[in-house]
Amino acid sequence: MKLDWMGDHRELVEKIIKYGNAYSNTYKLQRSYGTDMTFSAAQIQTLEYILEAEDQEEKMSEMAARLGVSRSTFSKNVKNLTEKGLLEKYHLSGNRKDIYVKPSAKGREVYTKYTAFVRELCFDDIFKLADQITEADKKSFIRIMDLFADVLVWYGEKEQEPRKLIKIEPYSE
Repeated sequence: MKLDWMGDHRELVEKIIKYGNAYSNTYKLQRSYGTDMTFSAAQIQTLEYILEAEDQEEKMSEMAARLGVSRSTFSKNVKNLTEKGLLEKYHLSGNRKDIYVKPSAKGREVYTKYTAFVRELCFDDIFKLADQITEADKKSFIRIMDLFADVLVWYGEKEQEPRKLIKIEPYSE
């Protein structure tokens, strides 16, 4: 069956799907990524967003939304990174509810090693290709990826079954 509905965009859609599938297969795998410890791609992305936002006093829930993951997933990643000594948790005086996370010195060191490793592994080649396209084309590609991600997140949330309370009956013999 020919998939005519994609028109001339079949190859682009195929490559986006291929990337998504490859990424989802490795997203939670623990690897060293050129460092002396193991962590998942999900965890290193969490560390990256925390490093990027550390001067903004951004709450964990805000960072999770920016990364496109649930607060629960973000919290689990923060917990794992904290246990590994890569993050430190804080709260403001007078407000114990809002949790802020900051990278530790070890977290900065590991992230620096990670970025050197992945840059050499693949990003140098990606950046060379990206340097050859116009800014307008980059913006179009970024918009394509955003639209794809936004639809996936929206549809995933839409399809979730609403939660409801279910009464627990008393135990009887």
